[in-house]
Amino acid sequence: MFKNKMLQWLIMILIAITLIALASFVLWEYLDKKPKSTDPLDQAASSVENVKVKKMTAKEEKDNSVEMKDVLTNLSSKNYVKVSFSFLLDNSKAKEEFELLNARVRAIVLQTLADMTGEQASGSKGQDLISTTLINKINPILSKGKLVRVDITDINITNN
Repeated sequence: MFKNKMLQWLIMILIAITLIALASFVLWEYLDKKPKSTDPLDQAASSVENVKVKKMTAKEEKDNSVEMKDVLTNLSSKNYVKVSFSFLLDNSKAKEEFELLNARVRAIVLQTLADMTGEQASGSKGQDLISTTLINKINPILSKGKLVRVDITDINITNN
């Protein structure tokens, strides 16, 4: 009888130790995570931080770039925008995949622009906002590489 009670106590102590260890591990993982920033510039930086980009030559940049010309859409204000882009990808396989996903990428571009006002899209800060937002939205759909840079090659914002 004494052995039976001792065994029950031993099992309860082992279970309690296991639960405490598990709870401390979960708490450690929860507290160790970095808070996600809502700033598009920080998100863009974190989305490409693991990409090891070697300095590309001008020819490599040309070979890994995809042009998207004359995207015309309404902004959320009463303005509309006509914009052209140059997307630089980190390798040729990523470029091929990007070209295959052209319709999806174009839809992401249109959606991103439709959420902006004329004031948000104008100026160098507006162009940076557009570029970083597109990097954040396009990189998750690419599996064979990463979008490294988005250049706005032409932009015209017009009032209705």
